[in-house]
Amino acid sequence: MLKGDKIYLRRVETYDATTILFWENNPSNWRVSNTEIPFSLHEIEAFIDNAQAFRTTGQLRLMIIENQTNKSIGCLDFFEMNFKELRAGVGILINDHADRGKGFAQESLSIAEEYVKKVFNFRQLFCNIQADNTDSIALFEKLGYQKQGVKKDWYKIDGSYIDEYFYQKRFELNEE
Repeated sequence: MLKGDKIYLRRVETYDATTILFWENNPSNWRVSNTEIPFSLHEIEAFIDNAQAFRTTGQLRLMIIENQTNKSIGCLDFFEMNFKELRAGVGILINDHADRGKGFAQESLSIAEEYVKKVFNFRQLFCNIQADNTDSIALFEKLGYQKQGVKKDWYKIDGSYIDEYFYQKRFELNEE
């Protein structure tokens, strides 16, 4: 188990299916996840069943559990995991707005970074953030991610185009 002061991270389990279905099918999360249609329970269960094959699928989901309540408050995803180039993309969701701004995401990302550095010897992580997602930008910049690029007019949302920023953290440049 990957444990911090406020949260711990664990692999996704079959019994998480209904929670994940609720989160994935929440239209307020679709904007950042690029979801266009609801998922079925069968699709979520298949995703969980494939979780053991993360080296093949290139995706690993960790559930974020609050220590005090033992409640699932979000998830952290590694995607495009590349075991040759030693890098991965990372995304995070703290589902309930009441749980945001309490340091759960920061601690989750810090623990997850240490995990992929030690276990997989990864050299870097990256993320893609919509330009108007100021909370995510602040979170990743606070953790040392640097903006490396901009995809201009990448998303059309409510009739307007929004840029997407590419952030990267290279561990060998951040170790002291």
